[in-house]
Amino acid sequence: MQTEDGKTTEGIYENAEVIRTKLGKETNDSNTMRLESPELTRRDSVKIRGYRAAAVCLVLLCALLLTAVIVLWVHMDTQRKNYTEDRRQLLTKIINLTEERHQLLTNNTDLLQLNEHLEELKNKLWNFTQDGWIYYQFSFYCLSTEEMNWNESRANCTERGADLLMINSKEEQEFVKKIAYPYNIWIGLTDTDEEGIWKWVDGSTLTSGFWNVGQPNGRIIQNCAVSSLIWWADTQCNFTNKWICEKSILPVILP
Repeated sequence: MQTEDGKTTEGIYENAEVIRTKLGKETNDSNTMRLESPELTRRDSVKIRGYRAAAVCLVLLCALLLTAVIVLWVHMDTQRKNYTEDRRQLLTKIINLTEERHQLLTNNTDLLQLNEHLEELKNKLWNFTQDGWIYYQFSFYCLSTEEMNWNESRANCTERGADLLMINSKEEQEFVKKIAYPYNIWIGLTDTDEEGIWKWVDGSTLTSGFWNVGQPNGRIIQNCAVSSLIWWADTQCNFTNKWICEKSILPVILP
């Protein structure tokens, strides 16, 4: 059958069929896309959740690593401080031990010197006792065997490393009486430098003594002191008497 424009009916039907076929295909494709869209959304959601979980795990891991680093740093810093303090204490102990060692060496040297000094002192004291010296209250005393004037007597004492006797207490006076008995002896007391001012041979001024009643009474002609059995008296220095030399051992002990 043929239409007015010359087209056959079959052609029209064929074209219509083609159009329906295309429309049906497009409809099917659209339906297929609509069916597949929820599936794709679920997959994307799963992937997103996976990414988020991975990101969270990574953040947690970083936090753990940072915490571990901080803890390790704090521990190492504490150890370093402890080491520094231990080192300081050790150095202090070393310094103290060094000082103690030096002090011990010094003390040992001092003890050796003291031992030598004591040995020397012992020998000196032994020599004193062998030469007739008598010990009393840190001094040695020796009574002469002859008589001389005051100046000669003192010279004899100084030649022996001693000096004329100085009496400083009642006890010493009693001791001298015992070793001097029954003689009068020169003592190291004179007012030669200034009349009436009696001084010992060491230069000290007499403050109290054991003068006999009325003594001293010789004025300018009796300027030297003599000790009798009981009291002192002044007499002329050119008279002759026995004498006692006195030597203190304190300068020997403490040079």
